[in-house]
Amino acid sequence: MSRKELRTRCSIESDDSINQDGYKRMSKSSLSDSISLYSMTSVTSEDGVTDCAPQGAPVIKEGWLEKTPPKGAPRYQKRWVTLDVEYLKYFKNEKVRYSKRIIPVTSITNVVSTGDQKFEAVTRNRTFVFRAASHLERNEWVSALQETCGHRSTGDTTSHPSIHMQGYLEVRGFPKLYVVVDGSKVFLYDNEEEFKTGVGITSIEMNLGSVKDVDRRAFDLITPYKTFHFVAETDQLKEEWMAVMRSCITDSLSHNDVAMRVWSEESNKSCADCGADEPKWAAINLCVVLCQLCAAAHRGLGSSISKIRSLNMDKRVWTDELIQLFLSVGNKRANLFWAVNVPPGASLSPSSSNEERQQFISAKYLEGRYRCYHRLFGHQEALNNALCANLKTDDVLETLSLVFCGADVNCETGFSEFPSPISLASHYNQPLQVVFLYHNQNIDVPSPEGICHRTPLLTLPTLKRSGYLFKTGSMERPITVHRSRDDFSQRWCSLDEEKFSYYENDRSSKPKGELKTKDIACLAVNPPGKHGYAHTFEMYITSGRLYLFGADDPQTVREWIESITKAFISSSAEDLVGMDFERIGRLRYRLNLQSPKMGWFALVGSMLHGRFQGGNRVDMDLHRLQELSTQQENAVLVLVERGRTLHIESEQKIDFLGWSAAIQQSAQSTGNTLSQQQLTCLDVPVIVDRCIKFITQYGLMSEGLYRKNGVNSKISALLEEFRRDARGVRLQEEEHGVDNVSGVLKRFFRVMEDCVFTSEALLHWLSTTAVRDEGQKISQYQSLLRSLPPVNKATLEALMNHLYCVQHFEDMNQMNQHNLAVVFGPSLFQTDGRDCRASRVIEELIGHYVAIFDVNEEQLQKQLEVLRRFSEMQDSCVLEPKPLPPSHIICTVILEENQKKAEYHIQVSDAMTAAELVREMLDQSKISVRENEYWSCFEVNEKEETERSLHYQERVLSVFLCLGMDSNVLVKKHPSMRAMLLYLVNEENISKCGVMKFRDDRSLLGRGNFHDRFMVLNGTSLRLFKEVQSNRAEKEWPVKTLRIYQGIKARLRPPTSWGMTVVYEDDKHENQRWYMCCETQIDMIQWLATFLCIKHEGNLWPLEFEKDG
Repeated sequence: MSRKELRTRCSIESDDSINQDGYKRMSKSSLSDSISLYSMTSVTSEDGVTDCAPQGAPVIKEGWLEKTPPKGAPRYQKRWVTLDVEYLKYFKNEKVRYSKRIIPVTSITNVVSTGDQKFEAVTRNRTFVFRAASHLERNEWVSALQETCGHRSTGDTTSHPSIHMQGYLEVRGFPKLYVVVDGSKVFLYDNEEEFKTGVGITSIEMNLGSVKDVDRRAFDLITPYKTFHFVAETDQLKEEWMAVMRSCITDSLSHNDVAMRVWSEESNKSCADCGADEPKWAAINLCVVLCQLCAAAHRGLGSSISKIRSLNMDKRVWTDELIQLFLSVGNKRANLFWAVNVPPGASLSPSSSNEERQQFISAKYLEGRYRCYHRLFGHQEALNNALCANLKTDDVLETLSLVFCGADVNCETGFSEFPSPISLASHYNQPLQVVFLYHNQNIDVPSPEGICHRTPLLTLPTLKRSGYLFKTGSMERPITVHRSRDDFSQRWCSLDEEKFSYYENDRSSKPKGELKTKDIACLAVNPPGKHGYAHTFEMYITSGRLYLFGADDPQTVREWIESITKAFISSSAEDLVGMDFERIGRLRYRLNLQSPKMGWFALVGSMLHGRFQGGNRVDMDLHRLQELSTQQENAVLVLVERGRTLHIESEQKIDFLGWSAAIQQSAQSTGNTLSQQQLTCLDVPVIVDRCIKFITQYGLMSEGLYRKNGVNSKISALLEEFRRDARGVRLQEEEHGVDNVSGVLKRFFRVMEDCVFTSEALLHWLSTTAVRDEGQKISQYQSLLRSLPPVNKATLEALMNHLYCVQHFEDMNQMNQHNLAVVFGPSLFQTDGRDCRASRVIEELIGHYVAIFDVNEEQLQKQLEVLRRFSEMQDSCVLEPKPLPPSHIICTVILEENQKKAEYHIQVSDAMTAAELVREMLDQSKISVRENEYWSCFEVNEKEETERSLHYQERVLSVFLCLGMDSNVLVKKHPSMRAMLLYLVNEENISKCGVMKFRDDRSLLGRGNFHDRFMVLNGTSLRLFKEVQSNRAEKEWPVKTLRIYQGIKARLRPPTSWGMTVVYEDDKHENQRWYMCCETQIDMIQWLATFLCIKHEGNLWPLEFEKDG
């Protein structure tokens, strides 16, 4: 066998053209029915791509995957893979009709994830190995396969219920295939053994096929997509095969048994929308029977609203349970819900026009305008509870009313054994309820406010724009080079609601290419002059191709951009269209710990705007990002800003590369003023923040800090590196040095376009030094500080805080207030140093730092104490002098999952919160947060046998620095958070009182006893009374000064298992401990919840996490 023959043998696809003569023999009625059923589309572009695909079984998931060859060759093959309720199939590409392999889901015994984005679909005789583009994509495939296989019981994969004939046939010129004619399909297998396992090559739908006699033993099976050439062993077998196939074609087009059974319900003999006789179509999720014209209008609503199936041709769908459902409900009863409020004169008739049908059917089902509103409408929890309660009965109409008034068919039932409504209905033996819920698992509830841009099937598209543009050939890689005018060709372009087409000229009738608007993933606007034509824009298509268009007239290009954007952007993101965007389109996103979803994004200058389902939105200033990085082999872009983390990715690599480059470019500094720099979450330029933190870590005790000069060339190079991308600079002690970094900080302020005090207020700052009254001077400084722009004010506060800390250690660094003022006065005021008032202002700002900047002295002292301890630890070599990022210290964190613990070494910054640490740990360990899981950070003291849940906003670096030898930081699921949140929801007055077992820590030998004490916890304090009747408290502590740990060390012999250790830190920073025991676990949870709620003023858990949890 030649290599060419082998390639043809391995792929059932053929290059043979369709036999037009055989195809024309199909009856006119058959062809008409076929078109009505499948809504065929054909798009041919000048790039040679032809798409002609019918609408087949509902596809659960589809996309590009790589798979290993059958013989285990090391090179992966790229395949288009689809999954529906019956089969997992893979194809050569997304355009071909017939698969290279078809795997029944009932034959799949296991689906498992493996390394390197791979997963395996295991059958009895073969394991299929696939590789996705990312971990996220791999996980979605695994989840979809597991769920689909779970719904389909794994049984005898070889059973074909209606086999008409089976045996070997030759595909002309090649070895034999095992062919099975089963009902309305023909299945092809490599051999009989493969047929018995159920895993085949492909299946051929017979309802659009025809059989043609070719010669003595050969015949053709002709479909609109391919002609199959078969050769039988004898003439007699050929005649038998042809007769069987022709019989199947006839049967597949003429099954009336389903229709007759459905019509046995009298109201089903008339169309539910227009009243036409003998309707042969149905919306299986809406429970209505329809005529062909109304079914066409339904199909235009989309399958997420109306799932249209034929009574005659889709016989596989029509199970006994589904038929019984239509007999139980019927058109009459269904319309008691769907059409109870139809206004007089608004109803359809069999003679109604297509436009009238579209308007009425959209109002009836898409908007739900005429439905009978359920009494619980608008109350989600009540609807869900009513749905679960009704599943015990056979009242399907009530279930229909609840679902299409907003009840969630995937809600929690409250039963761990039956977590979903489908499983609950199955438990109560309600098969009609089960089949109704099954067909409504992924539907959109009617909503006048949430109407999407859907064009009904028979609507004539409205022309939105036409005219000449210049176009290059499409490409699969980003455009990185200048395209000259010679690279463009003039094309007549037209845009309607469904497609963007381009022609040779305005007289051409056949387009050179068409792009469906629904396939446009992104539109990018290039800066003027980037290519040969002055103004250009790029369109990214879901197939992974890029199209470049342009013209010299800016108005023409601007109007085209606006029209195209309006055509493909969802109505939920309409406000993005009016923005002066550089890039706009849809991306997959994950916000914080939420599940991945699709959203619409627009990049406008340094702002990234996102619009999501349900009206949710996000607006990120890219200059203020704390982190911008890529993960998973550059397939996911991670943006961290102000305690929220946004992951974005695209299904097309070329689209993602464009977004990633554009966002990273927009996130860089755009000018030479403070506000144009990359900023921290506190509005401080990153360059200032990085330099300050580096000097704090490595140079705070350095003698002559800021007075000693660094190397001029190194300072210039490092400053330029910061200007290009400050966030990407990682300062290292051995490479950069303290004197060079301090030089960068001083020069940055000196060469700014405007000084930190602003040119308008400069003289007012300098003149304040002449005010003699100290109180008046401080007040004037405060007024000037308040008048500064936000970034200038935040920058000055950060710098003065740093200089105040530097002068606090003047006994080691020899830099007092005056010395620092002499250095920084000329830089900050951008003077030549001859005006001594500049230095005087800086000296007074440092000297009166607490008063002028309204600083919390307690917090400042804690900051200085942390710096002192950090200095001592450096001196004692506790911290190894390894080069680290200036804002990070490597700390050990323990992750606990499923009672297993693992150590991680995390870079912790002084700004990192407990929530951010949890996110970092979960990301590193690739743990996905499930519903009702509350991952938290704990301070654990093994010696004291206690643990404390850190508040999600608590800074963790100070916790690490204060840990003893017996303590560690642990990340795990919070076992009580859900219970605490539920308790607090029902409490109006947050307070608690009751009798508890109490003892103090006076007895170091552990001989002390626990005694009953009456405890009162209110909005300000925790008070202890000896008896309930006592009027005076024995002890009282401010709640804000207390820390509560769960657990009591065992040697104290606590009387119950539900103990808490209360720690109080006095003015001398000495800890005092008391111990309290509750009678029950519920009691302890309520005390903890009340204490944390009061201590953190009700902010117990972030709202965005509560939505997921």
